[in-house]
Amino acid sequence: MEYTTGLPTAKFADLLIRLREEGVEGYPPSMGLRDSLRAALIRMRHNIPQAVIGEQLGVSQPTISRVVKAMTDAIARALKDVLLTAEEVPQGCDYVVDGTLFPCWSWRNHRELWSGKHGTTGMNVQILVRLNGEFMWASDPYPGSMHDVAALDASGLLEGIDPSGWIADKGYIGRGMITPHKKPPNDELSEAAKEANKSINRIRRAERAHHRPHQVLENPPHRLPPPPAHIRADHHRRTLTLYSFKTTP
Repeated sequence: MEYTTGLPTAKFADLLIRLREEGVEGYPPSMGLRDSLRAALIRMRHNIPQAVIGEQLGVSQPTISRVVKAMTDAIARALKDVLLTAEEVPQGCDYVVDGTLFPCWSWRNHRELWSGKHGTTGMNVQILVRLNGEFMWASDPYPGSMHDVAALDASGLLEGIDPSGWIADKGYIGRGMITPHKKPPNDELSEAAKEANKSINRIRRAERAHHRPHQVLENPPHRLPPPPAHIRADHHRRTLTLYSFKTTP
């Protein structure tokens, strides 16, 4: 179940309950709600042709097309309360903040998607987690060319919140967070600064090992012309919402 849909059995059942409570229209009754949800999640996770999904489930490609449209909209409604907004992030907590690149369509005419840091095209998404690894918040997706600190500023997360207890990398220096010490010009770091950097980097490595939402739920298509920006944003927002749902106890 988890490999095909991206959700473990318990979370799949939970989402099915939410959908029944929400009410879903437009999916073929012949498939039933359970198989309709399976088909939509398989499409989201693997991006395989609809005809292939239809063959696996014993229905036609047009049927799968109807299912994907109906279920995608329904999932978004059923999980609308899962992903926190910037204003809803609890204050007075210690967090780790970092940027991640969601792979996107690679096309030379969309240079704004190119990330020099990662050497590929994608969307820059800022991720906020607690020190225990609990996923808390994610920003809207920004073009891959945007630096992490610029994306964080654009998200509005820092407005009216004290980030002095947060941990981040050197790219966020100047925002009042705990960041690694930079090597002084023509000098070496002190032993105390080196130890502090080791502690910060250990926490950041642990956070990065736990959170790869773009690898968990969706496998975006490559070598295709990019759709309009709002469609890219919707695509990645669905990934983040499903990831938050999957990882929330």
